[in-house]
Amino acid sequence: MEMEQTISKAALIVGATGLIGNQLLDLILGNENYEEVRVLVRKPLGRQHPRLVEIVYDFDKPTKEAVTADDIFCCLGTTMKKAGSKEAFFTVDYEYPMQIARLSLENGAKRYLIVTAMGADPESTFFYNRVKGEVEEDLRSLGFEAVHFFRPTLLLGNRNDKRSGETISEAVMRFFDPVLIGPLKKYRSIESSKVAKAMLALAQKSQKGIFIHESTELESY
Repeated sequence: MEMEQTISKAALIVGATGLIGNQLLDLILGNENYEEVRVLVRKPLGRQHPRLVEIVYDFDKPTKEAVTADDIFCCLGTTMKKAGSKEAFFTVDYEYPMQIARLSLENGAKRYLIVTAMGADPESTFFYNRVKGEVEEDLRSLGFEAVHFFRPTLLLGNRNDKRSGETISEAVMRFFDPVLIGPLKKYRSIESSKVAKAMLALAQKSQKGIFIHESTELESY
């Protein structure tokens, strides 16, 4: 029978200012299983909590000692429009997550949980899906006790940086979601809070191996 972990441990969140990362931070700070919650940030968040440790971190000048925790939550991600080029997108969505994974593993991390995307495939003809697939493929071979890939569809939620294209997409999907039934159900949009809840819940399991969580599964959280 699978047992949940109840021992105190440390968590590290990368991408804590994003849609999922911000909600995940709130959830983990409220979870007694974590005696320390570390976040890597480009500038201070301005938050106060007895268990919160903010680490100003430069991905282009990584420091190994900063990337230490039992459970690593990677919520990094950008868009092609925001990145400005394929090279910049690849840096944020592949190179940075791999950097954190390698350094944290060297420091003894046990679990790596990362948000990728529905359709992640290293052989995809679509650049976005291909990069997401490549990071999944390379994370599999690093040697963590457990790696969890979260593949949500379009995320719904209150973003700090409103993107007009995503706002329109959200409105469209909220309208069409009810008619996406049967085999089309997997394409429904999903609340970002459900992804955050799933990440926290699955990090408490003692499962070992590689796990893929599609949107339809994440809807249950």
